[in-house]
Amino acid sequence: MVRGGWEGHAPVETTDLFLPFLEEHGFDVIVEGSLEVYADDQVMGAVDLIVPSWTMGEILPAELDGLHAAVRGGAGLAGWHGGIIDAFRVATEYTMLTGGQFVAHPGDIKDHTVQIVPARADHPIVAGIESFHLRSEQYWVATDGLNDVLATTSLVSGPDDPWHEPVVSPAVWTRLWGAGRVFVCTPGHHTADLEVPAVRTIVERGLLWASGLLGD
Repeated sequence: MVRGGWEGHAPVETTDLFLPFLEEHGFDVIVEGSLEVYADDQVMGAVDLIVPSWTMGEILPAELDGLHAAVRGGAGLAGWHGGIIDAFRVATEYTMLTGGQFVAHPGDIKDHTVQIVPARADHPIVAGIESFHLRSEQYWVATDGLNDVLATTSLVSGPDDPWHEPVVSPAVWTRLWGAGRVFVCTPGHHTADLEVPAVRTIVERGLLWASGLLGD
């Protein structure tokens, strides 16, 4: 677990929610408060799963190279909200790795729905989970076509908004990168969001999927 950056996303508190879960599933968890570990070839070459919770900030070239190499080599990468897709905004190669970049959360805190994609409802990360409602930030995400999108959210335009029809953004997705697996869940602005049963289950399963312990 690599946690830090902007404190507004509670990187310590949110990652602490999942520490016991990972330990119960046999992980020996290393917690780092610096990005420097990404440049440590010995450490990164031995990990099965990387869980970042680092919003905004900057990443050095050697750190980004080390993270890329670890995932390409087979390590999983899994995270939620801004801790994974609102990090290192000028590092475009990082966005290529994660498969998405936060753009905005229009309306700030608002009621919205996260909709499971019907065609992917049997994926083990979302199997048995129905679409659910949240009152939190709703992420507008810039993304590409390489993601396997498991859930979406529709940003509806209001009378003062410049867009004229709903914008559908991915809310949960997986991505293959080299030999590695990437998992992203965009809900998670508040610690309480991650305690919503549907969100917590999705994240827990996503952690296992990214590490290779949960199949497709």
